[in-house]
Amino acid sequence: MKFALLLLVTLTFVRPAWAAGKVQVYILAGQSNMQGQGVVDLDHPMYYNGGKGILNNVMQNPKMKEVYAHIKDPQGNYVVRDDVFVRHVTKEETKRGGLSIGFTSYSGKHHIGPEFQFGHLIGDATKQPVLLIKTAWGGKSIYKDFRPPSSGGEVGPYYKQMLDEIQQGLTAMQTEFPKLGKNYELAGFVWFQGWNDMFDKDALAQYETNLVNLVTDVRKSLGVEQLPVVIGETGNMGEEAGDNMKQIRLAQKDAAQQLDNAVFVKTTQFARPKEESPNVGHGHHWFGNAESYFLIGDAMGKAMIELKGLGSK
Repeated sequence: MKFALLLLVTLTFVRPAWAAGKVQVYILAGQSNMQGQGVVDLDHPMYYNGGKGILNNVMQNPKMKEVYAHIKDPQGNYVVRDDVFVRHVTKEETKRGGLSIGFTSYSGKHHIGPEFQFGHLIGDATKQPVLLIKTAWGGKSIYKDFRPPSSGGEVGPYYKQMLDEIQQGLTAMQTEFPKLGKNYELAGFVWFQGWNDMFDKDALAQYETNLVNLVTDVRKSLGVEQLPVVIGETGNMGEEAGDNMKQIRLAQKDAAQQLDNAVFVKTTQFARPKEESPNVGHGHHWFGNAESYFLIGDAMGKAMIELKGLGSK
């Protein structure tokens, strides 16, 4: 079978000026949709629906021209920021570097997640350099895998691993990003998860409590009682979701309302039809639509900026 050639993705670096101060560290956690499934350039007619909904194509929409204007330079190269950095541990490697495309669980630079536009917005609104620590795994529930200590029972292995990866990222910052130095401030926590808790009645019933406990316990473990928190809605499939997903969404919203210094971000409006997306069989991954992931990150970034009262540089 003959495969379509992948489009060559070219990157360019930008070097904005920094202000003195502590590195602003944001934790981006959850399951596979936080890992990132938005397709950048894969356009095989059979496997990627001919490139419908990929980043290279959606950014050509004249109505969205200004929205995407900052992600490429005048020569058409994807920008690599020199004031916002990402660290993400995958099964194969630890990805680290200036914010751009490719910081997902997949090899290469063919996908984006919410970190992409989130990082652009936070970087533009922050005078200090920014580090995003992504810690996410597919197919994981709060009820079991991320189960926090305050929920009782056995603490979830991925709750422990999440905290381990955060600490590893903080400890390794000076070595992996020497220009950042060693001084940092934990600036925010973003949670994007919920799919797997829909399929167990006990997990569904306890989701709100478990999410409140997770945020509370993470804040305690990190030593930041009022750490700003953004909770992203499980908005897959848009408004036409089933009852279980609607229950998860309500639990996410109610959890944010219970917590101090936390906000719920609605995402259903960013769902795109499978016919306009590259992965037509992956509804659990927003059909791989890059615009969905870009706009989710955009909404999360704006929510965090408002929550923290950040201004533009």
